Amino acid sequence: MSENTTTGFPYTVTRVMNASVARAWAAYTTAAEWPAWFGAAEGSVEIDVRPGGAWKSTLLTPDGGQFPLTGTFLEVEDGHRIVLSMDVPGAPAEVMAITFAEHPDGVEVVIDQTNATEEARDMAREGSTMILAGLAAHIEA
Repeated sequence: MSENTTTGFPYTVTRVMNASVARAWAAYTTAAEWPAWFGAAEGSVEIDVRPGGAWKSTLLTPDGGQFPLTGTFLEVEDGHRIVLSMDVPGAPAEVMAITFAEHPDGVEVVIDQTNATEEARDMAREGSTMILAGLAAHIEA
């Protein structure tokens, strides 16, 4: 579990993907790949993958809306782990950890996050599940 600054309601989402750790890491850390798996608007992704580096993206919602996301990379262990903050409009920043590990069937990607409320946790868990499904579809193709 990540060392989050948020206390409250934790969750973990795990997915094993038929790809290498290097491939999963590259997809997660390359701005040009985000629209294909994250649901980001083309040209909206900027990422500076280093501790203190900023990231931003505009998420396209299923109903045709747009949801801007921003944050900062707090920790980066190249090829293994990312801890980042996400600025949440009208709420404290959330902290998410993403871990990439070798697995007999490819790569295991784990997202850990703790949210301030149960409702926020449920929404974030659903979003993380969709993120990992999109990443898997992208890198397993």
